[in-house]
Amino acid sequence: MKIPDYISPVVAYRVWRWKETGLQSLNGEPWLPGQHLEARCRVAPAARHMVEADNEVPHRKCTCGIYAAKNSEHLRQIGYADGGICGEVYLWGMVVEHKLGWRSQFAYPKSLSLPLSLLPFSLAELNARLLALIAFGIDIFVLHNRESMRLWQHGQGYDTEGLDYIISLRGEHYLRQQEERKPKKGDRVALLGRGIAVVEQADDKEALVMLWDRRVERIARKDIVFSQQNRRWECDAPSAAS
Repeated sequence: MKIPDYISPVVAYRVWRWKETGLQSLNGEPWLPGQHLEARCRVAPAARHMVEADNEVPHRKCTCGIYAAKNSEHLRQIGYADGGICGEVYLWGMVVEHKLGWRSQFAYPKSLSLPLSLLPFSLAELNARLLALIAFGIDIFVLHNRESMRLWQHGQGYDTEGLDYIISLRGEHYLRQQEERKPKKGDRVALLGRGIAVVEQADDKEALVMLWDRRVERIARKDIVFSQQNRRWECDAPSAAS
C-alpha cells in the first residue's frame, strides 16, 4: 500500500482484533493488506438532512469516519488497549479533529504492537499467524513492559533481538509448566487400589504422602504421573517404602 505522497497523513493510534483471517476493527470491519480502508456514512437517509453535504465523509455534524486516538495512553485509559493489537495508523482525506483523536476518510496501518497475551505458543504457529500481518508491508513490534521491541522489520524480516526475546519467553513458559506439573505439598494423589493420599512433602526424587488412615508412604517421584483425563495426580506403582 502506497500512502499518497502529495499529502501529509496524520499518524494516530488504534486497536485491532487479530483473527486467523487477519486484522479487524473492534466492530468486525476487515482491514485488507495493500488496500486502504475507506469510511462510509451509515446515517439513515431520513436523518441526512442534518448533514450539509452528503458526500463529505466524515462530516463534522455526523459520527461517521474511521476513529483513531491521539496517543496510545488514551486507548489504555478507556480500556481499548486490552481488546487486541495496538498500533499506529495513517489517516488522510477528510479528517475531523476532536479533543482526544480524529475521524478520517481513509486509513491504513503504519505499525503494529502485539501484546504477549495474544502471541501463539509455538514459533511455527506464530510465524503462520504473522503472515497475515506481514502482508501489510509494515513493521511489527511486541510489547514488553509497555515498551515496544521490534519483532519484524518490513523488507528485512525478523529482528534478532525481538525473536530472541520471544524464544526466551517460550523457554520460561516451558520451565513454569514443568514446575507446575510437579506434585506439591497439599496436592492429592490417587494411589490406585489404595485410596487418595495428600502430599506432605516432595522433591525431584520422591514424595511423602499420607493416606486417609494416617499411614505415611514414600513414593518414587517417577511413579507419580498427572492424568489429563482425570485431571489429577495418580500412582499405580507400589510404594518405595512404608
